[in-house]
Amino acid sequence: MDNRKLKDYTFISLKGMAMGIAELVPGVSGGTIAFVTGIYEEFITSINNVNLTTLKVLKEEGFKKFWEKLNGNFLLALAIGMMISILTLSKAIAWLLEEHTIVTWAFFFGLVLASVIFVAKSIKRWNVLAIVLFIIGTVSAFYITTLPPSTSSGSLPYIFLSGAVAICAMVMPGISGAFILVLMGSFKTVLGALNEKDFGILITFIFGIIFGILSFARVLKWMFTNYKDATLAILTGFILGSLNKIWPWKYIIEVIKIGKKEIVVDENISPFAFQGDNQLTFAIVAAVIGFSLIFILEKSASKK
Repeated sequence: MDNRKLKDYTFISLKGMAMGIAELVPGVSGGTIAFVTGIYEEFITSINNVNLTTLKVLKEEGFKKFWEKLNGNFLLALAIGMMISILTLSKAIAWLLEEHTIVTWAFFFGLVLASVIFVAKSIKRWNVLAIVLFIIGTVSAFYITTLPPSTSSGSLPYIFLSGAVAICAMVMPGISGAFILVLMGSFKTVLGALNEKDFGILITFIFGIIFGILSFARVLKWMFTNYKDATLAILTGFILGSLNKIWPWKYIIEVIKIGKKEIVVDENISPFAFQGDNQLTFAIVAAVIGFSLIFILEKSASKK
């Protein structure tokens, strides 16, 4: 946007920080935050600008025109915000999830629940197709959250596929990319490659991410342009179904250790069946705060 000022890009970076925080929490998608803060469609459109036509502009008209065509200032501000969160808040989020598990999950549960209402409100016409797609999205996301972690072969084609699928999950409101990596059994392989500096696996994974985000963004852009209500309906269902993953009260079935990391296999239970202090009052307060935050973000976005 040509008329944006430094203050506007500062707000975009803050929204990027919120997306980064969401991606640090297994089960919460940065795409959900992007939608609520009013930048989702611009985000998808900007990703779609990464193509051969835009590269041709760089060659023929220079970097300035290329950067404008790319909507580079927007993407850069967003990326800076996300990186700030990931680099500075990852330990804080991990500490909260470890030391104040129930209250932290309750906050995110309230936040995502409000996101369902927010996205649903964006649908202009709730017809039979929209309802069916909403149900399909809900059931699909719920089913995905119940799948146990799998073990992959670690082959390069599978790592490429894992990167592509995980980044699609990040872009789509609902389930996080990190959770998809766990389900596909590639979390251990990618984590090990990072620790051991296995550039063959890392480069393959990165190419999968690039392929996934560029191809999936085009599909989403086409869907938003031609079938916006239907697309919003299935995304609403996806966000609703993902609530199963972030229910605050769980019974731990198994803990899988991967190096220094632990993957917990659990099931949801009633707060009244929870062994120990269920922290119900604090959890309700945290959920209300998270729920309210979405509508504060909504009002903030509507002013821009």
